[in-house]
Amino acid sequence: MPNALTPKDRTKIPRQKMPEQEPQERRGNFQEVNLGLDFALAKQEATRCLECANPKCVAGCPVGVKVKEFVALVLDGKYLEAAAKVREDDVLPAITGRVCPQEDQCEGACVLGKKFSSVAIGYLERFVADYEMQTGQVGLPANAPSTGKRVAIVGSGPAGLSCAGDLVQKGHQVRVLEALHEIGGVLIYGIPEFRLPKEIVRQEVDNLRRMGVEFETDVVVGQTVTVDELLTEEGYNAVLVATGAGLPHFLNIPGEHLCGVYSANEFLTRVNLMKAYKFPEYDQPVFDCRGKDVAVVGGGNTAMDAIRSSVRLGARQAYLIYRRSEKEMPARIEEVKHAREEGVEFMTLTNPVEFLGDDKGWLGAARCQKMELGPPDESGRRRPVPIPNSEFELPLQMVIVAVGTSGNPLVQSTTPDLKTNRHGYIEAAGDTLKTSKKGVFAAGDIVTGGATVILAMGAGRKAARAIDAYLRDGQW
Repeated sequence: MPNALTPKDRTKIPRQKMPEQEPQERRGNFQEVNLGLDFALAKQEATRCLECANPKCVAGCPVGVKVKEFVALVLDGKYLEAAAKVREDDVLPAITGRVCPQEDQCEGACVLGKKFSSVAIGYLERFVADYEMQTGQVGLPANAPSTGKRVAIVGSGPAGLSCAGDLVQKGHQVRVLEALHEIGGVLIYGIPEFRLPKEIVRQEVDNLRRMGVEFETDVVVGQTVTVDELLTEEGYNAVLVATGAGLPHFLNIPGEHLCGVYSANEFLTRVNLMKAYKFPEYDQPVFDCRGKDVAVVGGGNTAMDAIRSSVRLGARQAYLIYRRSEKEMPARIEEVKHAREEGVEFMTLTNPVEFLGDDKGWLGAARCQKMELGPPDESGRRRPVPIPNSEFELPLQMVIVAVGTSGNPLVQSTTPDLKTNRHGYIEAAGDTLKTSKKGVFAAGDIVTGGATVILAMGAGRKAARAIDAYLRDGQW
């Protein structure tokens, strides 16, 4: 059914707001903050689409979701068909609908957004994915006849899962090997429950199982088994390394060894995977935040996840320390907004230079220095420059460092003929993601460094296409 409104009338409809938990309520729980659109809001939002002849939003999506087509199905009330349309290109729609930075991708390319607010594509994607899950009628794509070829995927994060979903549809036998005890990679250990409920991840993984993907946990490739053994003794025809970038960076300042100083990776893994968010039902495996002054150093989404988690764990005062201004923060605008609403105090243009402890080795304060912005650096953002004689002490009992990550070196160190760059990331051809080792591909953060869920998924899809071609023609 075509849209009854003229394009001009559609531009007059405001972007629909996502219902949310109230800040004071959500500060005390780990339940999802965004509550999802209802039927009326979804239909109203879908009405806003201009139905462009050449939809820029599709090109803006790293996995190529057919946005115009699925939004038209929402408008027509065909929600299951809309969800199935999304799943043609995105095997994790209930996840990407929640955590994608759509404002920089599909919505950022939306023509309507040039003069008005872009169509809330992410909200609509989440709506249709949640709807099909609630009905139990998930529209899984069909698989091609078996090719008899076997692929091992190392890592069950976004890149690995996306690649697995595409390869199994092409008729290949796919087995995903995960080092931890639960499938999902960063989706499970890194993103908090209030932003991405673990049950959503589990349901999407179960959908991949139903498609035929096999999963094995507690397999540390590089120790339990090597890449060479996968290709020889285990009989796999190809291997994808998608181990992510889970090795944390630190500040390399005095006092970083003190008790009470965490990396964001460790803190969030303990909170999410080890269920600290369910204390006291589970023994809390993190330093007790209750009544403590807590700071997170960094300005990305991981920093926001960590400081917002500390608020929910009972922090007395929660600080976000970032060496640039808020304008330069890489975190999503929505995450910054939610953090501020929840009482996080933003200390921008500030940088720790030393952590101070007591004679028992416990953190007591951070010595910080005020910064100002100089010329742009290699990232394109203005470089933070220390202001002389601006140091001050901030009393703290816990600090979480969220200043980036690099790739875990285990697979690379046990695969001598796998080339890496000077940062330790695996070298992979840009068009095929082939590595220096025949039959081995690499995708996601282990190639690019830390990025977004959807960019890793896009890389997983590219790897799937290249692996499929290799399995069919044997050309390297």
